[in-house]
Amino acid sequence: MYRALTVTKKSNFQKRKLLPYLLVSPYLLFVIVFVIFPVLFCFFLTFNKWNIIAPMHFIGLNNYSRLFHDRLFWKAIVNTLQFLLLHIPLQLVVSLFLAYLLNQKIKAGSFFRASFFMPVIVSGVVVTILWQQLLGFDSGLINRMLMETGMNKVGWLINPDIAIYSIAVMATWKNVGLYVILFLVGLQTVPTQYYEAAKMEGATRWQQFYHITLPMINPTIFMVVILSTIGGFNLFIEPYIMTGGGPLNSTLSAVLYIYKQAFQYYNMGYSATLGFFYAIMIMSVVVLQKKFIEKEI
Repeated sequence: MYRALTVTKKSNFQKRKLLPYLLVSPYLLFVIVFVIFPVLFCFFLTFNKWNIIAPMHFIGLNNYSRLFHDRLFWKAIVNTLQFLLLHIPLQLVVSLFLAYLLNQKIKAGSFFRASFFMPVIVSGVVVTILWQQLLGFDSGLINRMLMETGMNKVGWLINPDIAIYSIAVMATWKNVGLYVILFLVGLQTVPTQYYEAAKMEGATRWQQFYHITLPMINPTIFMVVILSTIGGFNLFIEPYIMTGGGPLNSTLSAVLYIYKQAFQYYNMGYSATLGFFYAIMIMSVVVLQKKFIEKEI
């Protein structure tokens, strides 16, 4: 009897010990299949030449050598950085400004919040096609409005000097709703007592915003900057649909170039090398941003 009871206790203990592993096993399987294996396979591809059809051919570090001498890839990197230089500050300022307005007691506040968030949930392809029609040179609505006021048409998407910035404005409009919600959450966590005390001291609205609001929502600002950076580095749909990377490769983003190498030229090994290098570059930028912003905080 005692022996049977001991065996039962041991069995129950083993079941309780295995239960956590059984519960997390679906997630572990997902990570192994869709994260760890693709990363390892991508790293393996960087040392090979492969066009999907023919067998892989080991070429050592040739792909890395080609990467550092690929002027078009570095042009795509520069284009992406130009995009980020406008997109991140514009995203930050516009979303914070709108969130600040929506945080006031205004009529139909819920309607405006839903309106700003609507572009986020709409398909990126649909939004991009819509803006392509708006920014068209001959028949675009914006150019028509400019002509009605006596101004000349602007080559929003065909002028190499401004095309990438036109895309940056469009991308900001597409994503601003998400960051408005994040900033709203941050603004609503600021204790109202601080503002009341500042008013009693005679502080203006700008002084309240600069000395109370901004320091209190620093974590939210950090999150928005990081998310905007990662999203900006993943720029693909907009240039792919609106310009195809042109004119004169002025809107060719790094992700679009990696895509073309893989699915237009079938250079899978080289595309994997570009992707692996680009991922490390993004991670490095995010880490530097994190250290800089935390230092400022």
